[in-house]
Amino acid sequence: MEEAIKKADVLIEALPYIKAFHRKITVIKYGGSILGEDRVRKGVLEDIVFLSYMGLRPVLVHGGGPNISDRMRKTGKKTDFVDGMRVTDKETLAIVEEELEELNKKIIKEIEALGGKAKGYTADKNCILMADKKKSKPDLGFVGKAVKLDAEVLMKDISSHVIPVISPMGKDANGVKYNINADEAASFIASVLGAIKFVLLTNVKGVMRDTSDSNSFLASIKENEAKKLIKDKVIQTGMIPKIEACFHAIDGGVKKAHIIDARIPHALLLEIFTDKGIGTEIAK
Repeated sequence: MEEAIKKADVLIEALPYIKAFHRKITVIKYGGSILGEDRVRKGVLEDIVFLSYMGLRPVLVHGGGPNISDRMRKTGKKTDFVDGMRVTDKETLAIVEEELEELNKKIIKEIEALGGKAKGYTADKNCILMADKKKSKPDLGFVGKAVKLDAEVLMKDISSHVIPVISPMGKDANGVKYNINADEAASFIASVLGAIKFVLLTNVKGVMRDTSDSNSFLASIKENEAKKLIKDKVIQTGMIPKIEACFHAIDGGVKKAHIIDARIPHALLLEIFTDKGIGTEIAK
């Protein structure tokens, strides 16, 4: 009986959040090594299907870096990175597109197996991202920056309770395809759609003042405080682009951004539907 009451208490705790986020868009970015872990992926997709059934409108943007790197190694092609961005020549671009399309199909199939409705958006099929070549020294090749989103097409599907599964690639006005950083693509999409939340799924707990001290975890932080931590080199390396993606989303009108550890069972639900959450919440 006590166990049943506890479950009921959890549902009651979630009720205000379900009401507040009903029919609101949440953009979720999911990539990196955790995308390749079957157990983690199933849990994440279960949460996303649950959100959809609860009347929220989840939009999933996926990465695919480890899959792409594995394929590059198998083909004997060297991978170069500049500030975390993959240098993408024509041959690499073809590999990126193929791997992202395979992942996109796999995610859709798994969402549908869980009872959800999903639709894929890739550079080759239902492309909704317009991109310009990213200016950088040294030149990154076919790496782009998202500049426009076909929000009307996307909103039609979202309004029909379809979960968009978006590959981070786009085309320019001449039909040239570009590889886009998944964090940047997701942040851009969240801003254009006016999402209430932007969630980055990672393999770390969130933002830490000291990565070697678990007690230094920051459950919430304001944008200006996070910028100071970057300046003071408290936030470093791989966390910086994630934090910056959160800044872009918030500056673009998204209410709150979250960085959470996808390895925690039902991390998404715990972050969205509970008072305390489990990750780092970033607000304006």
